Amino acid sequence: MPPLALRDDPRSQLRQQLKAERAAHIAAFRDDGKPEKLLRGLRQAVDGVLAEAFRAAELPPNTALVGVGGYGRGELFPFSDVDILILLGQRPDAITQHKLEELVQLLWDLGLEIGHSIRTIDECMAEAKADITVQTSLLEARLVDGDVALFDALQQRFDAAMDAQAFFHAKTAEMRLRHAKYEDTAFSLEPNCKESPGGLRDLQVILWVAKAAHLGNSWTQLATRGLITQEEARQLMEKERAFKDIRIRLHLHTNRREDRLVFDVQTPIAETFGLHATGSGPHMRRASEYLMQRYYWAAKAVTQLNTILLQNIEAQLFPQPIIATPINKRFTEINGFIDIADEDTFQKTPSSVLEIFVLMTERPDIKGMTARTMRALWHARFVIDVDFREDPVNRALFLRILQAPVGLVHALRRMNDMGILGRYLPNFRRITGQMQHDLFHVYTVDQHIMMVVRNMRRFTMTEHAHEYPFCSQLIANFPNRWLLYVAALFHDIGKGRGGDHSTLGAADAEEFCRDHHLSAEDTELVSFLVTHHLSMSTVAQKQDLSDPDVIDAFAKLVKDERHLTALYLLTVADIRGTSPKVWNAWKAKLLEDLYKITLRVLGGAPHSADHELKNRQEEALADMRLHGLDHHAHLKLWNQLDVAYFLRHEANDIAWQTRALHDKVDSAKPVVKARLSPIGAGLQVTVYVKDQPDLFARICSYFDRKNFSILDAKIHTTRHGYALDTFMVTEQNFARNYRDIINLIEHELCEVLTSQGPLPPPVKGRLSRLSRTFPITPTVDLRPDERGQHYILSIAANDRPGLLYSVANVLTRYRVNLHTAKVMTLGERVEDVFLVDGAVLNNQRNQIQFETDLLEALKI
Repeated sequence: MPPLALRDDPRSQLRQQLKAERAAHIAAFRDDGKPEKLLRGLRQAVDGVLAEAFRAAELPPNTALVGVGGYGRGELFPFSDVDILILLGQRPDAITQHKLEELVQLLWDLGLEIGHSIRTIDECMAEAKADITVQTSLLEARLVDGDVALFDALQQRFDAAMDAQAFFHAKTAEMRLRHAKYEDTAFSLEPNCKESPGGLRDLQVILWVAKAAHLGNSWTQLATRGLITQEEARQLMEKERAFKDIRIRLHLHTNRREDRLVFDVQTPIAETFGLHATGSGPHMRRASEYLMQRYYWAAKAVTQLNTILLQNIEAQLFPQPIIATPINKRFTEINGFIDIADEDTFQKTPSSVLEIFVLMTERPDIKGMTARTMRALWHARFVIDVDFREDPVNRALFLRILQAPVGLVHALRRMNDMGILGRYLPNFRRITGQMQHDLFHVYTVDQHIMMVVRNMRRFTMTEHAHEYPFCSQLIANFPNRWLLYVAALFHDIGKGRGGDHSTLGAADAEEFCRDHHLSAEDTELVSFLVTHHLSMSTVAQKQDLSDPDVIDAFAKLVKDERHLTALYLLTVADIRGTSPKVWNAWKAKLLEDLYKITLRVLGGAPHSADHELKNRQEEALADMRLHGLDHHAHLKLWNQLDVAYFLRHEANDIAWQTRALHDKVDSAKPVVKARLSPIGAGLQVTVYVKDQPDLFARICSYFDRKNFSILDAKIHTTRHGYALDTFMVTEQNFARNYRDIINLIEHELCEVLTSQGPLPPPVKGRLSRLSRTFPITPTVDLRPDERGQHYILSIAANDRPGLLYSVANVLTRYRVNLHTAKVMTLGERVEDVFLVDGAVLNNQRNQIQFETDLLEALKI
């Protein structure tokens, strides 16, 4: 295309040219599936258009158009930015500045996502010195068009100024920060194939630091320099090609720049690779599971090879005199790293595969393994077979790792990353990279287990005592705490095999304990913990802790303080290890309350209703005296309250409500009081008003409109017909604006209850992306309680805005009375339990219709 034609109609002709070439390259990729060919083709298409536009701009001759970043590297993903540098021989005059502006505008008009800078060589050097990102971008600079001599001058200045050591430190520090952002794991269920640990960016970091140090620009060159083996170079090229392929398909499927393998794209991306679901029912494996397991294995390999390569590059950049100190016949310490005595150490002495991890836990001064050792260990994992696992020496070594005073988590993670843990525990290998579609786990099964072990270890560390002070206090006095790590290791190992994973895991744990000669008492504890690792959270979050029968039944389950403490610690570590979103202060309080109440019962303390009633009333009265309340001021209100009220409310809550209501017992107007929750999260809201059939629904409707989440509700009716209801609610902005929010709730909710307007129709709020991808079939379970006085209503469904109000609306329509509501949110899943009664529930036909309408309200 001649420049004159370009000036006549630049935008439409160039746009059509670029669009046609881009479409042709993408069509070819859909046919042949060759990622490098597409990336190169897209780059060449853009090169041609940019060169035409650059020449037509008629800039001064000492100007160059330079590709930088990924585009400079010579590859362009379908929706990636086109990063360019317009390199000037001198600062532009007004005419040149105008031409530059027109050129940049033209490039945007062509539909290119341009990232541009306009600089002289001096300015490039100054920016590179100040900003590691600019320095990295210029490292991959490539001339697209223009003054060759000017570009060469930039290259020479840049190479002369490059401090390879400083660049290495900066890029590896940057990588560590990026890994921390992704929880230092490649095994999140929705990884970023570019930025997550083990992804494309990690591969790019290696090539950047190698290029800066003049050690090579490709995997083949790194192998030639002896930094990796030819086989490792082949693996890296293979993994890089696989990640590029996935990233291309993500861009094309979403029609935008998207690097995250989120749930709703995993199946369609898997199907473009020809992967399909297999099996059915509980044994079905989705196409996405096959794709993601491949991804995780590739990311694991990249992580290992990345560590080896960076260590070898560091050794080249920072040569040190070798200081070798023998550890034993098999291992030597070299400059703070553990090294094998011979290349075939692991083959000659297979038990050294575990011994090396024992040494690293017992020698915290050792910084890691040498690259040679990591490579040898990676290849030696196949020595672990049945005979290896049955060898008493190896079993003793594995126990020493679990019993190590420090370094356990690092050891287990290294063992898992290198495939050693899965070969020593074959059933652990089955869950490596296994996804979990339960809407609240955000890690694969093996990584969740690693997180639970990590959480348990943090309880023992003084620097983390502020995080869970009660857990830290309990574990400090727990004998043989390493048994808790064994339970953590096995608690989810049975997943994916069909059947109850707790039962399957307990069988595995018992076999492990027997094989490793644990005592009968310790074996029973580990088996109990794996079998019942979900029991404590279920009781705390779904049952009425004010019911002595509930506490007695749980006390019989745990039997003694040792089992109770161990189960509490495992439960906290387990919930914290599912997702950062699942744990909250309310769940922490429920679990701690259950622990303390049960401990009192196990210790022989009376737990009768009369005893609890007396204790709470005395504590509440003491609190009120501290606030200067008259000695008899509480009597008018308390005379209207029954035993159930005092058993369901903490003494602190009783005192607060009494102070607020003692002079408003017969109030004609609604009373609404709110305060910061004593547990430190959200607000506690008390509503006192003449009872009305639709009260719960009306309150839920108000909170729903305000986007408040209800964590808990205690519903109580006084002897003289007033509702005294307490809600725990939370919302994102409480921490910043809690005073304003408290005033708003007290004023607005009071008006809502006074106006008595018609209830608005329930609105089915929009589901989250995750819930749309993995919808839950709603369930409703209605059954009488043990005393036959009330019904327990349990529901499970995808969480969504307005869900609780939809349930409340159905309760109102059927005149079902609510006594308590336990709202449990597990990520994107809700499992709520209500204590209800009502005449309609005593008729089987009406009960069926009630459940049918509830199911309809829960549907997406």
